[in-house]
Amino acid sequence: EFYEVARKKNVIRSMSRKGTPSDNAPIESFHSSLKSETFYINKEPIGSNNIVIDIVENYITFWNNKRILTKLGHLSPVDYRKR
Repeated sequence: EFYEVARKKNVIRSMSRKGTPSDNAPIESFHSSLKSETFYINKEPIGSNNIVIDIVENYITFWNNKRILTKLGHLSPVDYRKR
């Protein structure tokens, strides 16, 4: 059913072929950073999905706009793209 809906909406599914797990490396790295820098340091249980959504949205904003990376010349991804 999902495949048919995707096809009708002209959505191109991106699936790794068997034996090519490196395709997922960038998002796996991001998820690891997200969890270790937000959820794992918070010892209290999260009370609602809205709180989780807020945490993730704020972290994505931080990741793109404020987090500096050595490999980008000590710039954030947004600042690097602007140059």
